[in-house]
Amino acid sequence: MSGSIAAPLPGTVAAPSRGGSKKVLPGFNLTLGYTLMYLGLIVLIPMSALVLRSFTMSWDQFWVAVTSPRVLASYRLTFGASFIAALVNVVFGLLLAWVLVRYKFPGKRIVDALVDLPFALPTAVAGISLTALLAGNGWIGQYLEPLGIKLAFNRNGVVIALIFIGLPFVVRTVQPVLEESEKELEEAAMCLGATRMQTFTKVIFPAIAPALLTGFAMAFARAIGEYGSVIFIAGNMPMVSEITPLIIIGKLEQYDYAGATAVAVVMLMFSFILLLVINALQSWQRKRAGG
Repeated sequence: MSGSIAAPLPGTVAAPSRGGSKKVLPGFNLTLGYTLMYLGLIVLIPMSALVLRSFTMSWDQFWVAVTSPRVLASYRLTFGASFIAALVNVVFGLLLAWVLVRYKFPGKRIVDALVDLPFALPTAVAGISLTALLAGNGWIGQYLEPLGIKLAFNRNGVVIALIFIGLPFVVRTVQPVLEESEKELEEAAMCLGATRMQTFTKVIFPAIAPALLTGFAMAFARAIGEYGSVIFIAGNMPMVSEITPLIIIGKLEQYDYAGATAVAVVMLMFSFILLLVINALQSWQRKRAGG
């Protein structure tokens, strides 16, 4: 019959068409070369320059620069406040993601859009806004300070600023997992006599735990490097409310480039470890979803 296409005989493999490409990714070598070159120019070379700059110091000088009492105090504040903020965001980010996924209410789209506000808002603007709210003469602070509650220009302000900038990471990581969760399993558990708490702990939480851990790690990593929103509300008192990025800026302003790069290398090392943890958690999440 004219126009018909002859099928290949059993046991034979059809030859590729002349116009088709034998490679899945044409130009792979060229694409890989451009990718590595771009990655090197944007990421690897600046990071290498940072590490090499710290090599101008001896080991004793490096150790003194990164372990001085003022720097150690900034480590404790930066990592401690970031950890507390990430924990708070895990709890309230999960609640917010749950409400956005499971309930319908007026203004839901507005609330959903407001979650991304810390992504779009300049960090300096966020810091100024929080200060205007929580300072002693602010809209909220003027009522709290007479009660002995100070939320600005101390460590409390640092934690609040880090909570603000880290919340979207938890919400946007957990929200898709909740949307794709099988509600039939929850209904089956309730039909078998499980309480709401048992349904959550035995059915829902194991499914969202990898995403929740990933959101925690991302919020924690983001908070460690935060600068703009913190300096306006922290007070920046040495040994009290001074974060590590501010230490680095201060050393640069004093032309202590070697000391600044030494502290920056320590922060870079912790950030790289956190990125490895985040990638491992995301890989675990994909395996659980695929299994």
